[in-house]
Amino acid sequence: MPTDCISYQTSGYFSKLIQDYLNQKPGLQPLYNYFPTLENFEKQIIEKESNFDHTNRIPLVNTLKKQYRNIDISDATKQNIELLALQNSFTITTGHQLNLFSGPLYFLYKIISTINLTKELKSKYPAYNFVPVYWMATEDHDFEEINYFNFKGKKFRWNKESTGPVGRLSTEGLTDFFEIYSKELGSSTNANVLKKLFEEAYLKHENLADATRYLANSLFANYGLIILDADDTDLKRAFIPFVKEELENQISFKTVQKTIEQLQDYSVQVNPREINLFYIEDNLRERIIFEKDQYYVNNTRISFSKDEILKLLESNPEKFSPNVIMRPLYQEIILPNLCYIGGGGEIAYWLELKAFFDAVNITFPMLLVRNSVLLATEKQAKKADNLNLSWADLFTKPDDLVNTITHKLSAFPIDLSAQKETLEKQFKYLYELADQTDKSFSGAVKAQETKQKKGLENLEKRLLKAQKRKLDDELLRVTDLQFELFPNKSLQERQANFSEFYLEKGEQLIPLLIQKLKPLEHNFDIITI
Repeated sequence: MPTDCISYQTSGYFSKLIQDYLNQKPGLQPLYNYFPTLENFEKQIIEKESNFDHTNRIPLVNTLKKQYRNIDISDATKQNIELLALQNSFTITTGHQLNLFSGPLYFLYKIISTINLTKELKSKYPAYNFVPVYWMATEDHDFEEINYFNFKGKKFRWNKESTGPVGRLSTEGLTDFFEIYSKELGSSTNANVLKKLFEEAYLKHENLADATRYLANSLFANYGLIILDADDTDLKRAFIPFVKEELENQISFKTVQKTIEQLQDYSVQVNPREINLFYIEDNLRERIIFEKDQYYVNNTRISFSKDEILKLLESNPEKFSPNVIMRPLYQEIILPNLCYIGGGGEIAYWLELKAFFDAVNITFPMLLVRNSVLLATEKQAKKADNLNLSWADLFTKPDDLVNTITHKLSAFPIDLSAQKETLEKQFKYLYELADQTDKSFSGAVKAQETKQKKGLENLEKRLLKAQKRKLDDELLRVTDLQFELFPNKSLQERQANFSEFYLEKGEQLIPLLIQKLKPLEHNFDIITI
């Protein structure tokens, strides 16, 4: 193939906002701190070091040790936990939902982007330590978004009721699910590794947070990854002043709304609520609403006066959960974080938040679009070569690809441009005649021109259809290949689960991705496996 990557901007899978951000469009620069280049990290380090409350490091380290106490961890992860106590240590963070068995492939790419960036930063700035963090979205409550994964075109769904924060959800009842999935895996060596990994993670841990921690640790511990569950009382104590500010003054709503007005040329990713907090218990996560001098928990009979809710906040901060607007602030308060790595949708909502961060005097992190990858087998790459297809061709929309290849394979041009030019000349002469006679003739010329142009356009479309029928076999091979690489006309990384590729590559899969992905290059990588 001519190239093994294409730019995000030309891939066709990123929004106008993200394309403009990657192109560093001047109008967007007030919405972020520093653009993620290796050189700009020095400025971010200096700013974060001076503005971060370093007293939050000790509860962070203690919480991590508590969360890891029942799990075997690598020396690299142990060392990174200890390093977080030091003032010259900083984190690079990504976050992800607790999707069953990791969910879509980009779970891997987020974490690998994070790990590889810490390596680049350590090489550039050896006086500092850089720790990769995976922030588990344990407080989310939309179980329907995470209770399944796709494997070889089949959807495997965990049918269970859940109303509270998903991290606390019991894994009881996954045995039957495991039996079904195991049969699909087969009996190869790599299949048995996957079976054991699923069994150890989900059948031997009590809740979804612990299961996901075990899974991510098993895959990435050797790279020093730290996995954090921020649904924790000690961590939330540092968040108390900001929750109080949100309850009393709703600064997030006011500032984010102003930013959204600046983004009127783009699709808005998230809209703030007047209070961007939830109330949570084991089986409950509902919005907090302020009406008539009372705070209500939506869809319940729970209510508080101002004094009551502030007392509850001081005594039980774990009962307050940030939503998508407040969660990034919570992250940046408890972590000495330099950069958040996320997908296009995540970066889009982060771009709404800088004015809010400025208003509460918290350093806004750098924002990096995670690595995106298309995995292709040797057979698929060879097939593309034989069909004379570039990766850019395969990234185009199916109808556009068929049209392009039909034009390319046709023995003659499927283009009546020459005839259109001749027609233009003929009617130019007729219009010159019309200027010399009655105006009614001019109208007749115009009508005839419109009719004949439309006739040529229809003939051109009929010619294209005729050639598609003639080239049907070749076009079918092209579309079959594209559908293999882009299942359901979507990105592979959003559809397939890592286990599908682990069956082929086994323990070589993650090292291969670690070797190939360059987080600061902003390219969509195509990797042959």
